Amino acid sequence: MADEKLTAAQEFRRHWPMILAASIGFSFTSVVTSATGLFIGPISDEFHWGRALASSGVSITAFLTFLFSPLFGVFIDRWGVRRMAIPGLILMVFVIAGLSLLTGAVWEWFAIWTIYAVAGLMTKSTVWTASANSTFEAGRGMALGLVLSGSAIAQAFTPMLAEFLIRVHGWRMAFVWLAVGWGTLAIVLCLFWLRDGYEISRKARAMEPAPEQIADAPLLDVPGLTVAEALRSVALWRIAISTFMIMTVTIGLVVHQIPILTEAGVSRGTAAFYALPAGLAGIAGKLITGWLLDRYPARWVGGLTIGATTITFPLLLLPHAPTWAIVTALMINGYAGGTKLQLVGYLTAAYSGMRKFGAIFGLMASVIAAGSGLGPVLGGLVYDAWHSYTPALWTGGVLTLISALLLLGLGAYP
Repeated sequence: MADEKLTAAQEFRRHWPMILAASIGFSFTSVVTSATGLFIGPISDEFHWGRALASSGVSITAFLTFLFSPLFGVFIDRWGVRRMAIPGLILMVFVIAGLSLLTGAVWEWFAIWTIYAVAGLMTKSTVWTASANSTFEAGRGMALGLVLSGSAIAQAFTPMLAEFLIRVHGWRMAFVWLAVGWGTLAIVLCLFWLRDGYEISRKARAMEPAPEQIADAPLLDVPGLTVAEALRSVALWRIAISTFMIMTVTIGLVVHQIPILTEAGVSRGTAAFYALPAGLAGIAGKLITGWLLDRYPARWVGGLTIGATTITFPLLLLPHAPTWAIVTALMINGYAGGTKLQLVGYLTAAYSGMRKFGAIFGLMASVIAAGSGLGPVLGGLVYDAWHSYTPALWTGGVLTLISALLLLGLGAYP
């Protein structure tokens, strides 16, 4: 980044193309996840697969993301975002389009999702978070909110688009259209406009008289912790534990949301409709939290935002919960859910610095993947054991409160 100090407005006037490119790039990486539910039926019917197998692709990606996120974080520090993201987007286009060629062989299914996981690691949230953090300082919170809103864009529009494509062209061509159409837009924007702090630093380094002497130095020559120092940081451990708890609870709630509501007496159609205000609240959460992060200490913004989620669980536990309680609960969870990645990205940068941000946030990404994968499983196990979601909802409220207190107890920025 340049040495000059810019106001938030100046940063956005200078770097808005990067924000747009990163947001659309991130949205494309969320397309398959957002559309998976619509492809499960057609694929299961054609190949006579069970639903577990037809939906296993996302699980494969989550498992490999958990294992290899730290390594790909190191690659970000070494190569920067642009040299990771653009090849990753290109690979993702070919992989998604390649799903149209499935023949029903199980090994083929697992192989293509393994390749998809590689593309996902090259384009996951760590990449786009690093891009925003490396470019913005005064307006970092809002920049993160805008970039990470890409996933909300995909969640809002992909289901309708995928349903139309499957209905008109069949599931095979639907994969092709999603890959080529959305993917091409993302690649073109990133080719022209994805020029972030890493690229600014690379250009400045190339103009130095003896660049070979600093070839092994981090691409971003800025203050920050080493990975070893980060592992000893109490603040970062608090952020990691808080993140793990809130991801476990909120993702578990999102996955089991429909059965939780139907257990409370809500019809499936009405329960699905209730997801709409929750999704809109998620977009609002990213933008409002971004505005707050640029003006107030992140520990207070994060702690109070996550703490508000605690209200969700007693509302859902109300006997014969009224409509206002259900909608309020889902909107609160949606609002807070929209801020999770934004908060952990901002807090990690604030307490670790940007020198080794890729590697450090890569470790955080493994924590995120672990919580995201564990929450739905635990929710299912609780229901199988008690034939009710009540114990899970009480536990969720307690864990959310602990998660908030961990953030509120953080010290001042180093």
